[in-house]
Amino acid sequence: MRIALVGPTHPFKGGVAAHTTETARHLADAGHDVVLVSWSRMYPQALYPGDPVVPGEQPDLPPFSPVERPLRWDRPWSWWSTGTSLHTFDLVVLVVVVPVQVPALLTVAAGARRGRTTGVAHIVPTNHRPAVAAIVHNVVPHETHPGGEWLMNRLLRSMDGVLVHSPEQASLARAHGARSVLTEPLPPHLPGGLPHPAGRAAAAARPPRADAPLRVLALGMVREYKGFDLLLEAADGVPDVLVTVAGEQWGAAGERLRELAADPRLDGRVSLRAGYVPGVEVPELLAAHDVLALPYRHATASQNAFLGHAHGLPVLATTVGTFADDVRDGVDGLLVPPGDVPALRAALTELAAPGRLDALRAGLPEVDVEKPWERYVQAVTELGVAR
Repeated sequence: MRIALVGPTHPFKGGVAAHTTETARHLADAGHDVVLVSWSRMYPQALYPGDPVVPGEQPDLPPFSPVERPLRWDRPWSWWSTGTSLHTFDLVVLVVVVPVQVPALLTVAAGARRGRTTGVAHIVPTNHRPAVAAIVHNVVPHETHPGGEWLMNRLLRSMDGVLVHSPEQASLARAHGARSVLTEPLPPHLPGGLPHPAGRAAAAARPPRADAPLRVLALGMVREYKGFDLLLEAADGVPDVLVTVAGEQWGAAGERLRELAADPRLDGRVSLRAGYVPGVEVPELLAAHDVLALPYRHATASQNAFLGHAHGLPVLATTVGTFADDVRDGVDGLLVPPGDVPALRAALTELAAPGRLDALRAGLPEVDVEKPWERYVQAVTELGVAR
């Protein structure tokens, strides 16, 4: 198939950009003719007050080629011209990040379906009509946006097919008007690559903890829904726990985290590593900790549990999104209810108990990166015949 994948990629930061890059790569590796169509400016500065690109433009993952970057949120004419340039493809896949991009993506879809333009508003007739589908990471955004759900309704109703990453998101997509919905778990992309040695072997190679404090890592941009503040509230009652929060700190969520870290009860036990963590530094950061914490208040799909397991870390997570499927409670990590500080505190106490961490390390799953991608590529290509 000739496939145009429309979404963020390097040098933009974040999991969606990395996922889009790896999706293009795996589609191409499967024999499809793939072009990645990206943005030069994705959205207004007010929505992303930090630098949207990786520091020094050092890629977290190997970049994909070919990439075109014609889209800008503030140049509507780029939306239509981009769409009409894609009319000869078999499948156009739109990667949906935030609702503010929906008008642009709807225009791209309309242009791709309408046909090639020459001059001003002259349409070259064509009998070919590509399938236009969407990969939707969050049907309902983590943070509310004015008109966000209305925009998502418009987009989902217009798609020939929609791919989401959990049954919960599939139900939401149908409730928001999607006609044809496919579900496939989010496949892994590992910033910095696989650890060496990987998985259980890495965990087994670590020395016994003896009486050392439990080292807990919370990794990623500090946002209210991720619940990093709840982790610090829980840690203040467990003296044998050290917590590192590594990621950009913005707005009220960042302020709250800094206030909690300054509490005398956590003196010397919290390290705030503010700023983006480049992919090349992720493996070393994970290796310096014992547990990866995902104390999210709510979530959709995430590869972070896989990331922790791949690097030999048991995972402490809440039962939101796909975490309950990714973590086997009591085997390779611990699961607690969302928003429950006492439950988080009890889990940290259990993890710090002698021998408990080693038992969870012994239960870590083997790492399989390619099988999930094989299934995911198949799901994407099925979007081309969903209409």
